[in-house]
Amino acid sequence: MKRNLTTLTDLYQLTMMYGYFKHGMADRQAVFDLFFRKSGWESEYAIFAGLEQVIDLINDICFDEDSIEYLRSLKLFDEDFLKFLSELKFRGEIYSMPEGSVVFPYEPLVRVKANICEAQLIETAMLNIINHQTLIATKASRVVRAAGGGVMEFGLRRAQGPDAGIYGARAAVIGGCASTSNVLACQMFGLKPAGTHAHSWVMSFPTEIDAFRAYADTYPDACMLLVDTYDTLKSGVPNAIKVFDELRAKVYEPIGIRLDSGDLAYLSKEARKMLDAAGYANAKICASSDLDENIILDLKMQGAKIDSWGVGTKLITCEDYPALGGVYKMSAREEEPGVLTPKIKLSDNAIKITNPGYKKVTRLYSQKTGKALADLIMLADETIDDSQPLTITHPTETWKKVTLKNFRAKELLVPVFEDGKCVYNSPSVEDIRKYAEDELDTFWEEYKRFARPHIYKVDLSDKLLEMKNKMISELRQTPFYEG
Repeated sequence: MKRNLTTLTDLYQLTMMYGYFKHGMADRQAVFDLFFRKSGWESEYAIFAGLEQVIDLINDICFDEDSIEYLRSLKLFDEDFLKFLSELKFRGEIYSMPEGSVVFPYEPLVRVKANICEAQLIETAMLNIINHQTLIATKASRVVRAAGGGVMEFGLRRAQGPDAGIYGARAAVIGGCASTSNVLACQMFGLKPAGTHAHSWVMSFPTEIDAFRAYADTYPDACMLLVDTYDTLKSGVPNAIKVFDELRAKVYEPIGIRLDSGDLAYLSKEARKMLDAAGYANAKICASSDLDENIILDLKMQGAKIDSWGVGTKLITCEDYPALGGVYKMSAREEEPGVLTPKIKLSDNAIKITNPGYKKVTRLYSQKTGKALADLIMLADETIDDSQPLTITHPTETWKKVTLKNFRAKELLVPVFEDGKCVYNSPSVEDIRKYAEDELDTFWEEYKRFARPHIYKVDLSDKLLEMKNKMISELRQTPFYEG
């Protein structure tokens, strides 16, 4: 399903590129960081996803004849620039967190170094891809943690369009979902498909038990019956048990039942009693019906006897927080040949002041427990001697300091493109899911609480903080306005 997404961009990217081209700046190198300021939930970690699709985007950059002809029709660009676009390929460098990484606000998830036209062109599509998939992977991670596993992604029919359904399913599995109902996503990404039948199946037969028998006859070794079409406890579960008895007589064991409406806590507890009494203690109870992490936690607190969870609308649309809000900001620019000059964006709002320079991110782990202690945003040429104590300082509340000992350091950004060539082998989605699971295990539960989590430390190195403060001070004194 590869498509040419080269013009999947905002118009101002092209108008800026035209301006750079007309002013002789098109070959100037620039560095941009892609990061987010807030995940949207109290626990601010996110699960990074979407890199494989970014790689496809970069590899396939091509202003084809149709694109050039359309841009010509806008009458915004001259023929020299259109020729420049027709020959444009990405020739720069990209470093990124691996997909499945646990990431935090303000740290660069992707670092791009390229000529300014190339770097500017890819901004919008990269943000579109990464904002969406990282958001859904993070929501899925929360749902799976609440459920304790056993979550199926059921959201395709409620997703905002085919792409959101396809790539949302991919991201949901990266976030921890065991399977998805989305057949095309399974075909494209090697995911595990899941699903049984709908209420329309039951309504298509003279009686409920006829429908159950027909389904059991079709899938005798994978029989999961939806029991709430008419009356869950008076009809659905008793009829399911009758069909299970018939299956067992044929030496097949049922998978279980699914509940899709009503009081799931009460119905699951009563259904569990009925199944156990009939000799089906191993039959699973699956629940669906507008679930999310909060409802799942409430159901578990009420003692619901649910083994697996089908989660759709509130996962695939991330209903409670519909956009991640990642941004892409310049952090350095070539003002003299071969020399990158740090750049900073100022704001009256402190959270919108960017971190300047060509940077990297280092995660510090306890050598004793293996748990993550802090992330440090540093200038790329800085090093850490993990044999010596390291004092880190809160980037704004500078009286907050902590000295770390007996730690190991790991750089988080890895090379993806060098000189325009992809040097990264994308893992399978299942391998990414496992990586995300392992990464989450390196964080104490206190950082992952849904309510009032302990704040994970993401600090700036002393050298970077000094540079930032100096640039802020100097720029605040610069008379930008001449009256």
